[in-house]
Amino acid sequence: MSYLVYVGVFGWSGVIFLWIRDARIFYRTAYPLYRSAAYWGVAYSALATAGLAITIAGQEILGLGIILGSLYLQGRRPREKVWTAEGTIDRLLGNAARGKIKAHNKT
Repeated sequence: MSYLVYVGVFGWSGVIFLWIRDARIFYRTAYPLYRSAAYWGVAYSALATAGLAITIAGQEILGLGIILGSLYLQGRRPREKVWTAEGTIDRLLGNAARGKIKAHNKT
């Protein structure tokens, strides 16, 4: 195994982390753009997982390209402004003020 496999695992874990963070922010704020980003995060995570499998199979450069592509695409999704004066750790972990949760059922 090459050291590039470890780089691929690190990139894959970054994609998964960003997806979970977007889902957490949507759960706390109910902003529609974070919902969209969380949904697209599923596709980007699947793409990164395929890239990781290709990297482990021996095609390191192709797999790393796919993982970096999914990281790039995930960063291009539009999102609302959530933070105003929070610290770095709060932003990293996705801490956001809870928004008003709208009831989706009409009973």
